[in-house]
Amino acid sequence: MNPRVIAVMPISRYRLRITFANGEIGTYDCSPLLEFGVFRELRDESYFRQARVEGGTVVWPHEQDICPDTLYLDSAKTQKRTPSKRSKRTASHACRR
Repeated sequence: MNPRVIAVMPISRYRLRITFANGEIGTYDCSPLLEFGVFRELRDESYFRQARVEGGTVVWPHEQDICPDTLYLDSAKTQKRTPSKRSKRTASHACRR
């Protein structure tokens, strides 16, 4: 299972900056969706900016949502979580055995 969304910030050109539960941050481009069904409403920028996190994914007031797996797999990752010092020690210790 892919990590779920814990934070979202709408940014320019119908993109979302998303923080995932594993600490990664990605940018997801919604513009390809704007011509399809219920997603047409997202063309209104003020409405698009009402994106919020609910149930581990991104939703809008009129019940539009995007699958959290799609958000994770199709987002361009801009930051990756770095392992903590404790994780590095554990990993190096395990290699010595």
